[in-house]
Formats: sequence, C-alpha cells, structure tokens
Amino acid sequence: MGQKGYQSPAKKVLSWIRKKSKKVKIFLGLITSIILLVTLKLVVHDHNLFFVIAEAIHLIGLLVLIYKLTTLKTCSGLSLKTQVLTAIFLAVRLYCSFLMEADIHTVLDFITLVATVWVIYMMKFKLKASYMAELDNMPLYYPIVPAAVLAFFVHPTTSHILINRMLWAFCVYLESVSVLPQLRLMQNVQIIEPFSAHYVFALGVARFLGCAHWIIQVYDTAGAYIYLAGRGYLWIPTVFLAEMVQTFILADFCYYYVKSVMSGQLIVRLPTPV
Repeated sequence: MGQKGYQSPAKKVLSWIRKKSKKVKIFLGLITSIILLVTLKLVVHDHNLFFVIAEAIHLIGLLVLIYKLTTLKTCSGLSLKTQVLTAIFLAVRLYCSFLMEADIHTVLDFITLVATVWVIYMMKFKLKASYMAELDNMPLYYPIVPAAVLAFFVHPTTSHILINRMLWAFCVYLESVSVLPQLRLMQNVQIIEPFSAHYVFALGVARFLGCAHWIIQVYDTAGAYIYLAGRGYLWIPTVFLAEMVQTFILADFCYYYVKSVMSGQLIVRLPTPV
C-alpha cells in the first residue's frame, strides 16, 4: 500500500520549481538546455543526424495527429493555418532539396508533406464542423510576408540560381514561425487536449535538435562556422537566429507540457494571458 501524502521525486522537483520566480525558472531552463546540449555533443558524433532526427520527430508528431483525426473524428484544438504554412515550407524545401541534395532529407520531407496535405484535407472537408475557425485567427500573411522579404535580402551565396537560393531561405524563415497560429489558437483555448499537445511538443523537440546542431557546430569551430566562405556573411547567422527564435517560441509550451505530464494530467493548461 502507498503511503498517504507520498510524492514521487519528479513531483517533488516539479513542486519546488513551481514555487520559484520566473527568473529562476528561466535560469533552470537554460541550465537544463546546456546539460542536454553537452549530452548530445558527447553521444552523437555526426551532428548532421540532428536534422534527420528532427525531421523524423516532426513526422511522428503528424502521425499522432492522423491517429487523432481518424479515431476521434475531430480536429478541435488544431490550427489549419499552421498546417497550411507547414505544407508551404515543406513544398518549397522539397523542391530545393531535390535540386541541391536529393538525400534522406528529401525522402523525409516528401513523406511529411504528404501527411500534412492529408491533415489539411481532413480538417478542411471531412472534419470541418469541429474546426475552431474563430479561434484560429492569425492572418497567414503575418508570417509569410516577413519571411519572403527577409529571404529576398538574406539568402545563401552558392552556385545555384538566385531564385532557388531565395526559395531556400524563404522555407527556412517560414518554418521558424509556422507554429505561431497553432500557439495563438491554443492560447485562445487555454486547455489543450492530449493529441494536439503531443504534436506541438514533438515540434518543440524537433526544433531543439535543429538548434542544437547550429550551437554545437559554432562551438566546435570556435565561431568560424557562422561565417563559412561562400555562404554569405549574413546567411548562416540569420538561419541560426531563426532556429533560436523557433526554439524559444516553443519552449514556453514545452514547459507547461512537461509540467502537465509530470503531474499526471491528460490535458495541458496554459496560463491566462495578461
């Protein structure tokens, strides 16, 4: 028989963190991130695997959504606009990847794009009645226009034609902000059911791995990686910044996700916006 009032070590740690100030929580988050980065550096020797694993985790997150749509027959809590933005940057990246690389990334992007288009089809036609259109209220041009403008001015310097280099930059920038409509919808709802939460957490993990790749590469080259010859002086720093932005965008949600899981809750509750 369990002892009355017994708390597992994980719950004790969570309770201790919950009582701390926001600054302390941020500091603890940074320390945890550094520990994870060091662990990844020591365990994974081929740092290019980070991108492969990140893309695979994104696909797994989509498979969770597909399971939800096919079994529960509802798309409540999901942002159609985030799925549309995801399909756009995946289609552009698939085109660029086919021309520039044609490797495992191309295969993963193709599978992920097919899964995303299927999710869009289900949300727009089959499960339209459960779509929270009034809460999915971020205009698509908010993320698309800045990404396009930035891609016009900051893109890689390679042997490929200019339009392809600009398209590559566009898909990188758009990916970094594609999750914003989903986060806006969840902030409007405040209570997120498990499958949507699993999907967004998978995006957070994928972005952390992508960001880890850049940080470790910069560390290993003592900063020289930021200004690789032939890549343009602004391109890699801007990509690095885009990865950091997306990671921090998702970090707050991931905190509440882990908090809910450690508390044994099936849903994620976000704080009321100030």
